[in-house]
Amino acid sequence: MGVASSLSTMAKDLISAEVLKAVFTLLDGEDLVSCMLVSRQWRDTARDDYFWKCICTKKWPSICKRPPPAISYHKLFLTFSRSQPPQPLPPSRLSFNNLEFFIDLWSEQTLIFSEAVSGTVLRRGLKNPPPGIPDALKIHLDSTDYKMIMQVEPRFSFPLGQTIIVSVLVSRKDTNQIARIVNQSLFGYVDGNAFRALAYDYLIFAPGHPFISGIRAWVSLLFMANTAHSITDVFGIEIDFCDAANSENEVLWLLDMLDWKYI
Repeated sequence: MGVASSLSTMAKDLISAEVLKAVFTLLDGEDLVSCMLVSRQWRDTARDDYFWKCICTKKWPSICKRPPPAISYHKLFLTFSRSQPPQPLPPSRLSFNNLEFFIDLWSEQTLIFSEAVSGTVLRRGLKNPPPGIPDALKIHLDSTDYKMIMQVEPRFSFPLGQTIIVSVLVSRKDTNQIARIVNQSLFGYVDGNAFRALAYDYLIFAPGHPFISGIRAWVSLLFMANTAHSITDVFGIEIDFCDAANSENEVLWLLDMLDWKYI
């Protein structure tokens, strides 16, 4: 009886395995993954890479025509079938405590503003905005977009029609190096509705990052317009890297990749 019972059980298992194989070929990847959780027999049967090759053939026919050596179709499916969430950046090696920004503005070749600003001041932002800021500018300042802003004290003014250019360098105390952020860029766009004048330049990255390009540094003059005299009253200077970085950690990583030079 013991031998007969064992043979009967083995026969049932074989029949069950054949049924599973017939059914598993009809399933998609997500359902087959779920089947592997049902029992040990289902898991062991579903591990057969033949099923996974059938599934991968539907998703990536070309790789099944000439597969790389020792490829596992099961692992291929698990690795690339699902969209991967973005990996969080580790903390940057750079700190605003180690940075100092050098900002210079000229109007018609005459220097109108020149200041060395610590990274901690720019990180702190505009703490005491002047009263009467226009609503459009207030909405911009209150937005969650990451930006660095320094308060201009004393304020300066210039006729709206004048040509204004800006340069921004940054130094780091931890390595005694300097990098360029903006080089003689023109404030070519004045948004009278948002009370901002904008200039930009493309960042230059170190040779160790040869494929990073097309990322701009933006400098904005925040002003209160005196329409009676067409004079712009600048109370703040803003720097941001909204093309690529929108958090403090992202900005620090971006700055760390600049083409830093020993002077």
